[in-house]
Amino acid sequence: MLTDERLDRIRELLNANGKVLANGLAMQFNVSEDTIRRDLRELAKLGVCRRVYGGALLPTPDLGTLAARTSARQDGKANLARAAAGLIKDGQTIFIDAGSTNLAIASAFSRDTKLTVVTNAPAIATALSDHANCTIIVLGGVYDRVKGACLGAQAIREASKIFADMFILGACGVDTVAGVTALDAGEAEIKRMMVEQSSLLLIAATSDKLGTVAPFKIAEASRIDHLIIEEDAGDTAAFEQADVQVHVAQSGQH
Repeated sequence: MLTDERLDRIRELLNANGKVLANGLAMQFNVSEDTIRRDLRELAKLGVCRRVYGGALLPTPDLGTLAARTSARQDGKANLARAAAGLIKDGQTIFIDAGSTNLAIASAFSRDTKLTVVTNAPAIATALSDHANCTIIVLGGVYDRVKGACLGAQAIREASKIFADMFILGACGVDTVAGVTALDAGEAEIKRMMVEQSSLLLIAATSDKLGTVAPFKIAEASRIDHLIIEEDAGDTAAFEQADVQVHVAQSGQH
């Protein structure tokens, strides 16, 4: 098999499965793992994949501004939001950062539940403005219009002084090997602080986020306590083996 043929086949496998393993490809194509690593480097240069330990993953899609992301996959996000809101307990202090799915989750919180919500996303605070039982703390800092979040040293410093029962994290990529990742370095930095300051980590991820990787690491997959996924998300055994509690959000769930 010529190199270009092998690269095309690896590209097909990535698109079909979301990831490839170097040792499996070496056996399949009867070449050395060094050859496969060179292939994956070449594909990574082309933006086809991102290399991770032992193989490669599809890159997390960058869906643009918060406004653009909010208008996409609305039904799936509504299902995820209802499932996430069902895991919230009365009296909790919760970090919730920016993201279109997180915006749906905040909107789905029961207005009868007493909460303290700490967020670096003004849109999250606005979504909770009708929640009379919710104390809202907004972290300051420089506002990033694209991310819809306050980022930087001030927001990180303020977050470091709060201990939360749960962090509802808006992830760009979630994978058992690569862990939880973000597209932006500033976003990743404050997310890492919120993870560190929280007892539990909850992620509600649309199917296009699973099995993908963004450039900036936030946490290992094993740090996730609750992972909420869509019905079409596929096999979750690897997450469960990492001691992650997986919840499947049902369509039209009430």
